[in-house]
Amino acid sequence: MIAPPKFPTLYPKQAEAIWSPARYTIIEASTKCGKTAGCLVWLIAMCWKGRQGHNFWWVAPIFPQAKIVFRRIKRMLLKSDPQQKVWEANEGEMWIGLINGARMWFKGADKPDSLYGEDVYGAVIDEASRVKEEAWHAVRSTLTSTGGSLKIIGNVRGRKNWAYRLAQRAKSGQPNMAYFKLTAYDAVDGGVLPLAEVEDAKAILPDHVFRELYLAEPSDDGGNPFGLDAIARATRPVLAAGPVKAYGVDLAKSTDWTVLCGLNGNGEVCELERWQGDWGLTRMRLIQQIGNKPALIDSTGVGDPIVEDLCRACSWVEGFKFSSTSKQQLMEGLAAAFHRSEVAIPTGWLVDECESFEFEYRPGGVRYSAPEGLHDDGVCALALAVRRLTDLRVSNVPLVIDEVVCVN
Repeated sequence: MIAPPKFPTLYPKQAEAIWSPARYTIIEASTKCGKTAGCLVWLIAMCWKGRQGHNFWWVAPIFPQAKIVFRRIKRMLLKSDPQQKVWEANEGEMWIGLINGARMWFKGADKPDSLYGEDVYGAVIDEASRVKEEAWHAVRSTLTSTGGSLKIIGNVRGRKNWAYRLAQRAKSGQPNMAYFKLTAYDAVDGGVLPLAEVEDAKAILPDHVFRELYLAEPSDDGGNPFGLDAIARATRPVLAAGPVKAYGVDLAKSTDWTVLCGLNGNGEVCELERWQGDWGLTRMRLIQQIGNKPALIDSTGVGDPIVEDLCRACSWVEGFKFSSTSKQQLMEGLAAAFHRSEVAIPTGWLVDECESFEFEYRPGGVRYSAPEGLHDDGVCALALAVRRLTDLRVSNVPLVIDEVVCVN
């Protein structure tokens, strides 16, 4: 009889969560705590107990993430069974089959309708807080006739998602459900994560980011870096009185908007406009409206020559190049302004953008952006205006600037 593949031993708290006998196991976990590795071991073990025609699923938020896990499980199997005596892989259809005829499939949740129809004997929903709720419904339907078990894992991401709500039901003792939390310090105790790495992250990341990513503590704001309460405190019914002391401009890209945001000396939005048009129209409009006022303008990519042109025409214009690092710093500055009540915004679309804005942890750092399908042009323009006003204050530049004729 052929023996099953051998895998590393899980650390105690990890093993308790992975081998939970509950039909639905929800694991809220920090980054790099071993949740993925543990569930890969569980999926292989479940598949080993199956037989011909039994299907087991790994479901990730999008297909490319599922492909990463597919390659990872292949490496695990090759290390345990390099001759591939007990398994085979199909790269095109993204499945791995064991000698007993059971198969593990790796799927993306970005098209929930594609997940219906199959009978599944066990599944993992990975990064559940980023998976569409419709996909969770689809996966649950595939387990109906088989009575299959499900592991729901991922980082926490606020409280406004189906995974968080399901975790609360599991914590309350709902039948057939179990809840576990794995933090970065559990991983340190388990020997899979260096303490120095966690302490470094704590020192350099914003507190709300560190607490969600490393302590699995959900924020009240669903991953919003500004805080919904702070946004509400900063909201005014109408634009504030001028004059403008500093502008921020986010230039349109593709189907986005060009947004012009002006702040008065108190950090209140007193001018706010957005439009879509060609570069020639945008150039003329910005020159006319900015005039001699200080402005910080997005100069990333195609915006670079536009900003160079504006710098020649308007004496107080500066460019700002967006990168993952510079955008993080810019948004942290805006978050600080919200928390210290140093900025005020008018009710309407800008408030909507600020409330929907979110952060997401990626291997290179923290990514700040609007959710898929939404815009963050106004948020960027506001953040640029706040930065420009702050720089003027720090450098002791008078906020009253003499009128200068702006040349077209």
